[in-house]
Amino acid sequence: MKKQKRRLNLVELNEKQLFEIADEAMKNAYAPYSNYRVGAAIVCDNDKTYSGVNIENASYGLTNCAERTAIFKAVSEGVKHVSKIIVTNGTDELSKPCGACRQVMSEFMGPDDIVYLANQHNDFKEFTFKEILPLAFSDKDMD
Repeated sequence: MKKQKRRLNLVELNEKQLFEIADEAMKNAYAPYSNYRVGAAIVCDNDKTYSGVNIENASYGLTNCAERTAIFKAVSEGVKHVSKIIVTNGTDELSKPCGACRQVMSEFMGPDDIVYLANQHNDFKEFTFKEILPLAFSDKDMD
């Protein structure tokens, strides 16, 4: 009789496992101008993870951050909610999502969803989404 493989519940992935996914993705970052490589990994309600990297462009305004790359990949497959995200980079400093990334995250994350900020040494700090973007602009502001 074949032994059933236990399916990993991705919602229960810890920050070290997510870091490994983001760190592996970061190897594919396209950062020839800044040399600032970033990787991100997200956990979604469809029990999948998605990773993303920063993708630079000579016209800097067309650059896309790792966080948005991961979220856009997930949304393109039907995801509407991200429960966890980790962002890492190849430096000693913890990653900090830019304002555009935080706004995109606000579209798909709730105030109590988890954001891990990490660095190349596997150092982490955990936040709720509300902690990294208090007073987020949302669809409720458009009523």
